Amino acid sequence: MSVKVNIVSNYKNVKLPTGTKLLIRKSCNATLKLEGIESQAEVDVTLVNDEEIKEMNSKYRNIDSATDVLSFPLSENGKFDKNPETGALMLGDIVISVDHALTQSNLYGHSIEREIAFLTIHSMLHLLGYDHEQGGLQQMTMREKEENVLDALGLAINKI
Repeated sequence: MSVKVNIVSNYKNVKLPTGTKLLIRKSCNATLKLEGIESQAEVDVTLVNDEEIKEMNSKYRNIDSATDVLSFPLSENGKFDKNPETGALMLGDIVISVDHALTQSNLYGHSIEREIAFLTIHSMLHLLGYDHEQGGLQQMTMREKEENVLDALGLAINKI
């Protein structure tokens, strides 16, 4: 199992820490591993500012505000298309607002690296079909999975 992670950084406001792209790739791989996905997979990750993510949130979700992360799954009823050239499952797209990640890392008192890892994992779980919007058991399940992946990466809350 491996995931090809295509990362595009449109974010120019602040220089991201060295290793941020590697951390995003590790977060994607760890999520798939803990979910037991054996297939080759592909995901696209774009790093943007609050203005760009606000435009996308408005266009695709009719919510006229910035958010921390957007997920655009390519699956339909749990089935993924395969890249005809590689045979890899095409999971979808992740868009992370680095502005939001910086704000939230300060708010929660942890590193920007941990926040970007969390947002990547959170979005990967959305690409895999998990949802927390209804609250309840689904939200608890997703939160537990997020913490399990962060722990596997050595980024659990109690270790920071």
